[in-house]
Amino acid sequence: MHRGEATHCPYCALQCGMYVSGGLAETSDGSLTITPREDVPANAGALCQKGWTAAELLTGGDRLTTPLARESRSGPLVPVSWDDALDRVAAAIGGIQAEHGRDAVAVFGGGGLTNEKAYQLGKFARVALRTSQIDYNGRFCMSSAAAATGRAFGMDRGLPFPITDIAAADVVMMVGGNVAETMPPFLRHLRNTLIVVDPRETRTARKAALHLRPAPGTDLALALGLLHIAITEGHADQDYVDSRTTGFEAVRASVATWWPERAERITGVPVARMREAVHLLGSARTAMILTGRGAEQHAKGVDTVTAFINLALALGLPGRPGSGYGCVTGQGNGQGGREHGQKADQLPGYRKIDDPAARAHVAGVWGIDPAELPGPGRSAYELLEALGTPGGPRALLVFGSNPVVSAPHAGHITGRLAALDLLVVSDFVLSETAAMADVVLPTTQWAEEHGTMTNLEGRVLLRRQAVAPPSGVRSDLAILSGLAARLGRDKGFSDDPGTVFDELRRASAGGVADYSGITYERIAAETGVFWPAPSEDHPGTPRPFLDRFATPDGRARFTPVDHGPVAEEVDEAYPYYLTTGRILAHYQSGAQTRRVPALNEAAPETFVELHPDLAERLRVTSGDMLRVSSRRGATEAAARVGTAIRHDTVFMPFHWEGVNRLTNPALDPVSRMPEFKVCAVRVERCDAGPPSDRRAGVPERGLGV
Repeated sequence: MHRGEATHCPYCALQCGMYVSGGLAETSDGSLTITPREDVPANAGALCQKGWTAAELLTGGDRLTTPLARESRSGPLVPVSWDDALDRVAAAIGGIQAEHGRDAVAVFGGGGLTNEKAYQLGKFARVALRTSQIDYNGRFCMSSAAAATGRAFGMDRGLPFPITDIAAADVVMMVGGNVAETMPPFLRHLRNTLIVVDPRETRTARKAALHLRPAPGTDLALALGLLHIAITEGHADQDYVDSRTTGFEAVRASVATWWPERAERITGVPVARMREAVHLLGSARTAMILTGRGAEQHAKGVDTVTAFINLALALGLPGRPGSGYGCVTGQGNGQGGREHGQKADQLPGYRKIDDPAARAHVAGVWGIDPAELPGPGRSAYELLEALGTPGGPRALLVFGSNPVVSAPHAGHITGRLAALDLLVVSDFVLSETAAMADVVLPTTQWAEEHGTMTNLEGRVLLRRQAVAPPSGVRSDLAILSGLAARLGRDKGFSDDPGTVFDELRRASAGGVADYSGITYERIAAETGVFWPAPSEDHPGTPRPFLDRFATPDGRARFTPVDHGPVAEEVDEAYPYYLTTGRILAHYQSGAQTRRVPALNEAAPETFVELHPDLAERLRVTSGDMLRVSSRRGATEAAARVGTAIRHDTVFMPFHWEGVNRLTNPALDPVSRMPEFKVCAVRVERCDAGPPSDRRAGVPERGLGV
């Protein structure tokens, strides 16, 4: 029986295996069928509703099939030929750089691009454009965990163990992750005792044996209280600490004042529940601590993740079979996308761009002088904020991202995009960002091209072409090749993914993320290969920390951290906390899922989730229209009343334009991650003025769960 072409889902970092069959070659109407694969451990025969409906992305009626351009800045987008579109872009880039310098042109990438595209995009920026101004939306997703794990373990890999190991853990603590909605097949790996840390009673929390509900922005204080309990009540594994770590005594001293009652006052989590959580983790034969975006998307996200890593190290979990610490990566190629050059400070193989040896190696592969490589550029939000300003970029090329919806303080960023001399967007639909562009380049979709993805385990997978692309669209690799040739780089920018991957292997060789031993043939034969794999006869590295960590002395690093307030506290004018996240039917900015009828029917519009106590105070019932305002902007949405949320907090999903007009761009000092997860807001009925007493219901920080 022919099940179709074996490939992978276009959405989250599980990268669930699926078969795609049908198309005009096999059916009269060109319809496509999705069937789950059982040979991919991440999903093992399961798919979520997004995966089941993924084929509809390929046949949507609003699919772009010809380039679009404006004859004037105020004119409409009209169809143009590919040569015309690419000529216009190249000519505009040349003129802008001649007048304003190389860094006047910037590139913004995405965590959903294949490894080949991410690699080629980084190379294009540094070799064809010779600009330092490149970053990507993964800075909004995984950067805090990447910085924290790199600091602690010497390596950033989301899960430093196969996902199937999670099923063997007796106890799993999930901090700020809602996998029941973001990646439902993940649930099959959560078979034993589950502890969830989340301000909301999410679908994942409802499956937990223990749910800790800290006030938004207080996860770090909770972690410090948990570590204090672990140390003072005999749960620390001193043999492990002595043999496999450094820095414990400094951390022990730093948490001495974090007695659980202090943590309770700040977080609202009862001491008894903290003790229960530590007892479950500390007495288990095997245990894991996993963090997600809820712990990371803060102006102190690196320290928050570090605090949970410290807890895991004190309990003796990382590097032990069946135990460990890991980060649940969100975007489809969030792992690989940051390994090969999209980040402002990195070169392929997870090399630092300011490291002379790294520059020499990569420049040698690229056939240029190391002196030609630019230095580090601006991080994602700082790059977007600088657009169109004096000394900032005058042009932006966007691949695989929709910052009009996804960036914090989105109204401000939309204004910065409008101030550009040139905005070019490569996309398959007219997203909110593409609708602002001067030139729109229609690109192939997930099942229409070959390429590799690296899932949340660090397993490199092969996404095979399953169907022919529509006439008139080109791959991102072909777009970059065409632009590079017009910019004087007619060699070194192949549009063939296999050729690009072979070059990526050479560029990554010897780096932390070493792909040099991985080939398309190996991936197909082995259902994925774990990096690092430094040679073709190397088996890959599913569990890199069993014998030693990737630090110079092989030991994991404890790092003292301390809690501080959120960047924006509630006050009389803005008395409630806003937190954001995903829901089951949609993905990221919604540019894909909002175009799938079944998913749009399941969740057709945004909403404001609020507690019944707050709803009563505001005289609101479910369905009433609310206006939610912050110091940066306002948006309107229907109320959804329920006890899943704390009474001092409202929740909004980020799949629609609006909520990120409210969010705070305060940045983590290390990762440059914005504080998406908490800001101060005012909530009002759209048909009434604000409540007479805005102070009503403003609790002490963390109290009244």
